[in-house]
Amino acid sequence: MSSTKMVPETRLMPDEQLCADHAWQTLRREGGWHLLRDAFTRFRYGDGFSHSRAFAFQLCLAVVPFLIALTGLISELGVAEGGEVVADTVLALTPGASEEVVAELLGDAERSERVESIGEMALTLGLITGLVALTSTMAQIERGANRIYGVERDRPALRKYLRAAVLAVTAGLPALAGFLILVGGGPMGDSVERHYAWGEVASVGWDVIRWPLSLGLTVLAVAVLFRHAPRRRQPGLSWLFFGAGIATVLWWLASLLLAAYVGLSDGFGQTYGALAGIMALLLWANLTGMALFGGLAFAAQLEAVRIGVQEPAQPDLWKPNAQRSGLHDTGEMTAL
Repeated sequence: MSSTKMVPETRLMPDEQLCADHAWQTLRREGGWHLLRDAFTRFRYGDGFSHSRAFAFQLCLAVVPFLIALTGLISELGVAEGGEVVADTVLALTPGASEEVVAELLGDAERSERVESIGEMALTLGLITGLVALTSTMAQIERGANRIYGVERDRPALRKYLRAAVLAVTAGLPALAGFLILVGGGPMGDSVERHYAWGEVASVGWDVIRWPLSLGLTVLAVAVLFRHAPRRRQPGLSWLFFGAGIATVLWWLASLLLAAYVGLSDGFGQTYGALAGIMALLLWANLTGMALFGGLAFAAQLEAVRIGVQEPAQPDLWKPNAQRSGLHDTGEMTAL
């Protein structure tokens, strides 16, 4: 349930009044800290924490099959055709006791056709299962976005999941690619340089370009989600880039801090052992959901104050003092 105030649709407001310049003017007029505080209130009363946990569960169901598909790709490629590059990337994404599994896949891929056929099956089924789960993830984003905007009902099921399937391809996959470049781009570039003599210039160029590439993919994917996920008419992408930028900064910060903690902390791997990768994935997915819905709440509140809706949530109807007084009077009447 959501107790946020509905953000009125701007059907009568021309697009030039909801562009990036007007978003910046609204931000300066209202004050950044004031908007951040109200956005957090909208996030909280829109049940953002619960939707973040549900999103994290769905995202894990999508990421795990894609990782299985990558391990299948390792078996398909083998050592001679780029399997080691994929393997180094998988190791960067899955901390814990995964080195032995990857080494076994690389070794068996050279010796056994049976393992190669298993790799084909893992690649195919992993991609199909991952896309289906990613579609459910996009549907969960719609539900959380609707509650944050004060919309209490989602689209009809067929329209909802058809739109979610399109968003899974147009926004979900680019967002996952941005994460892959952010976390695994360094090891992937080092592996290519080590195995294929990439060259110093190309290596330095990749280290420079992968950061803005990851940022651009993530901001664009998040803005597309903000534009098409809620069940309402949204403003243009230039307006939504403000909320998408905040979501991306929060997501980058959470991802980098978590990656640094998992990579530098010996206690994390010792505590969770073979489950270290799963625990890191769960933490990352939950932080990703909070960053995504937090940025969406900021975009919603920015649009709300532009229209004139200042309060992010409905007034609290709970009146404990009056209720206690009423119970006290009832008790006295009963005693008489």
